[in-house]
Amino acid sequence: MSYEKVKQAKKTIIGIKQTVKAINAGIVTEVIIAQDADQQFIQQILSVVAEHRIPVTYVSSRKQLGEASGIAVGTAVVALAE
Repeated sequence: MSYEKVKQAKKTIIGIKQTVKAINAGIVTEVIIAQDADQQFIQQILSVVAEHRIPVTYVSSRKQLGEASGIAVGTAVVALAE
């Protein structure tokens, strides 16, 4: 499951702005998006991801994605980095 992938990742980038910066820097290997996130934010990430041809995985919950990332709040997006 993707939550486990996030927990085991050596480096994660949390949040939309930081993920976009990391994608543009070329260090992202995969993006994980919570399906319960605001669609406006998801579309923003998806356009950048498509441009750079980065694989996307969806998970059901922002709260669980945040917990898997080691933070106490939910997050819409987590990027796995090299």
